[in-house]
Amino acid sequence: MSSADSLSGIPWYSCAGIDGDVVVSTRVRLARNLADFLFPSAAKKDEAERVRTLVFDSFSHFENPDDYHVVNTEALDALGKKILEERGVLDGSGASGIVMKGDGRLSCRVNSTDHVRIASFEPGLNCAGAFDECRFCDDGMQKTLQFAASYEFGYLTSILSDAGSGMKVSIRVHLPSLVFSGEADAVLNGVRAKGLDVFSVYGSGDGYGASLGAYYDIATSSSLSGSEFDQTASVESAGKYLAEAERKFRRRCAENKPTEMRNLILRAFAEAKFSALLSLRQSVSIVSAVKWGLDSGILKGVDDKVLCGLLYRVQDGHLEFLLKNGNFSFEADIQNDVRLKIERLRALIVQETFEAVQFNL
Repeated sequence: MSSADSLSGIPWYSCAGIDGDVVVSTRVRLARNLADFLFPSAAKKDEAERVRTLVFDSFSHFENPDDYHVVNTEALDALGKKILEERGVLDGSGASGIVMKGDGRLSCRVNSTDHVRIASFEPGLNCAGAFDECRFCDDGMQKTLQFAASYEFGYLTSILSDAGSGMKVSIRVHLPSLVFSGEADAVLNGVRAKGLDVFSVYGSGDGYGASLGAYYDIATSSSLSGSEFDQTASVESAGKYLAEAERKFRRRCAENKPTEMRNLILRAFAEAKFSALLSLRQSVSIVSAVKWGLDSGILKGVDDKVLCGLLYRVQDGHLEFLLKNGNFSFEADIQNDVRLKIERLRALIVQETFEAVQFNL
């Protein structure tokens, strides 16, 4: 294994994925706890440190241990933690350690809500691929660690709804056509009726969307019922259903409301092109509209995978890191204001990404 300083590789979110026009990403998470140790919330410091040591050591016995990088979160500064939170590796639950691959596709939090939380990300709709990655890691750890489990309850976890398989499956979807058509609530209620949870990714929206940018997370609500196959299949099915519904209403919007649709998309593109400052909320809305334009054929010159990556690149922590480590020259009136410099840099990054975008009018 190696330290976090050697992290490298193309980020998973910069790769193309199945049904990537609608499904942005897939995530599978496995919750595990070591047998004969108290849950993290009840453990003393020395016991938590022992758990971290055992988990870190287990990865040194993997077939290719140098693929995994260990991070003691106590050694991270606030900015480092913020970036990992923005990438979905940390969640603010106070993990004492992380193990991850260089491309961020797989990570393992230590001593957060549970002793071990393995998570795998895949671009697009790929529940089976994300689960296989998690299972490979889980199987590798179980060669040297014993996880707490029972025949009656399955894997034992600190949260009851995580017991059983210990698995949570989720996908992130982009549904601008459904939102614009006023059909999102009906379609998403159908997803909820199948026992899945629906969350707004970036908070409440304004304009044409109840969720900012029309981005939603669809997730299993409990791991107590059904096998791993059943749980991944239910989310995979929901992803296919939403992809078909979004494409159907995308065509309807283009046929029945082409002027309104183009106006929204081109107005967002103009805002990106001519803004000197952009907030995160503005950027999410712009990326959403440009992605809608790309997927509907109104715009060309940029890929879905590039837009997916852009949503991470415009986050505050990522921009703070650039400011801290780069050499930038800002206008005199914002030179001493960190917030405005971040918004200026965000606007420049968005504009650079959209340099090759053209209209198909």
